[in-house]
Amino acid sequence: MKKVIFNALFLFMIMTVSSCYTYTYNVGKGPQSGVEVKNRNHYLIYGLAPVNISNPIEMAGDSENYSVKIEHTFVDGLLNAITLGIYTPTTTVVTK
Repeated sequence: MKKVIFNALFLFMIMTVSSCYTYTYNVGKGPQSGVEVKNRNHYLIYGLAPVNISNPIEMAGDSENYSVKIEHTFVDGLLNAITLGIYTPTTTVVTK
């Protein structure tokens, strides 16, 4: 009986605790100075309804060479789990 409960909890943990995903792309020659600008994106219902989304072009300012990374950080995933998917944030990091 203990083995069945352990296996069920292990399976539940594997299915609910996913790794953080990251999407990265470079514009121009990529980052040159290493200056980072971070902004949060706010979504509802597992990301289906965007509330406030950051604009990487505005975050880069007048820089022509930069890198954009959009990710689910641990804190983003924790907020998603606590709210049961009602609030699903992501983080955008622009490196100039």
